[in-house]
Amino acid sequence: MGRMPVSLTAPAPFAKLDAPLRAVVRAVLAREERRAGEIAIVLAGDAELRELNRAWRGIDRATDVISFAYDEDEPDAGTRPVGGDLVISMERVAEQAKRYRVTPGAELARLVVHGTLHLCGHDHVGAGERTVMREREAGAVRAVRAMAKRLDAAWSRPRRAAKPKRAPASARRAGPKRTATSRRTAVAPAAKRSSATKRTAKKRAAPARARSGRRGPHGSA
Repeated sequence: MGRMPVSLTAPAPFAKLDAPLRAVVRAVLAREERRAGEIAIVLAGDAELRELNRAWRGIDRATDVISFAYDEDEPDAGTRPVGGDLVISMERVAEQAKRYRVTPGAELARLVVHGTLHLCGHDHVGAGERTVMREREAGAVRAVRAMAKRLDAAWSRPRRAAKPKRAPASARRAGPKRTATSRRTAVAPAAKRSSATKRTAKKRAAPARARSGRRGPHGSA
């Protein structure tokens, strides 16, 4: 099976946001009349976003979303399939949702819209382009309200725990058997999983940073 044009890298609790997030990206691209190239959404935390912001934008603080466009400096960038990485801080999503009195799904959808518009070539450095981008963002946010509700539903859906299987009667009478693998834990501790997640997010974002072009990445502010 080929690689999906839009993919998600995220800690396990957020993996179920995959389908609605990809739907948001595709909706924005459709409004911009652009095709999807290879686009990766990376859900991370404040620490990762602060590191990227400092390294690539010279701003030493966490931010909510940073986009890395692959081909923005190419002469035909406006006609190529849109490719790049969107790195989003889930801590900023939760904090800003409370501040703006919206749901987490609505705020996450807004940040994905914002980042995808950057990948399409929009920016907010000058007053004129800032006005255009805000108009495009507002229209796209309205268009993806249904996807935002899907994000909230997926976010709040409890994960089903697997029911423990009852051991056969013979095993219950004989008691547990010690095996070679029973001395090792099959699931990594939370701290190790967290570190692995951070390494995955950095590894996934690295190729985009290397290919992001001379203008560098874009943030929300």
